[in-house]
Amino acid sequence: MSVTPLAPAPAFRGRIGRDPRSGHYAVPRRYRLHLAPGHDDCLGIAVVHSLLGLDETCPVTLLAPRPDCPDGGYAALRPLYESSAHHYRGPAVVPVLSDDWSGRIVSTHARHITRDLARYFTSATSPVLYPRGAEAETEAVEELCARSTDPEALPGVLDALENRLSAHRYVLGDRLTAADVEVWAALARRDTPRSADDHPALWSHVRRLTALPAFGRHLTGRSA
Repeated sequence: MSVTPLAPAPAFRGRIGRDPRSGHYAVPRRYRLHLAPGHDDCLGIAVVHSLLGLDETCPVTLLAPRPDCPDGGYAALRPLYESSAHHYRGPAVVPVLSDDWSGRIVSTHARHITRDLARYFTSATSPVLYPRGAEAETEAVEELCARSTDPEALPGVLDALENRLSAHRYVLGDRLTAADVEVWAALARRDTPRSADDHPALWSHVRRLTALPAFGRHLTGRSA
């Protein structure tokens, strides 16, 4: 279950390897993920981390499923936030990508984090989660999934995803991509709706991904 902070957290939008002025070069074991099993954004990041096999390259600190502060934040993350934002008084929330060299936050933006991990910390055997030429389609799926939390929008979202998966094995075609991770993270914790018969391809896809260790194990709260 997602937790809504009582006060807005600042948006850290640093990028690995993108801005030469930032100094965030792509160095193995320099960066660390701070994730919580109870947070929907963390779920997708954890799956991408597992699919890319980044346990050694980018370690994970796994926090409790529920925040331990009244404002919806985590006490363990407060030193990072206070080091990264002058006079910070808001909630120290997940997800966080931090820089162990500086002790500061690089990013709290889930989609930026997964894109940078996939771009700079992959090997020849890693899956191509963000294929070239599919950027617009990937973003369209991300926007669909963002709307899935709105009960009024949900039926249309499910219909659009059903159409995609009725035509292809995966959301964007014939291979697993970050779009599949996005769909799974948005729907895996939902109870299968009574209208599941109206979206058989979609819910079959969600169940198929849940059966894969890189996906399903993160629903239990075990280490990422």
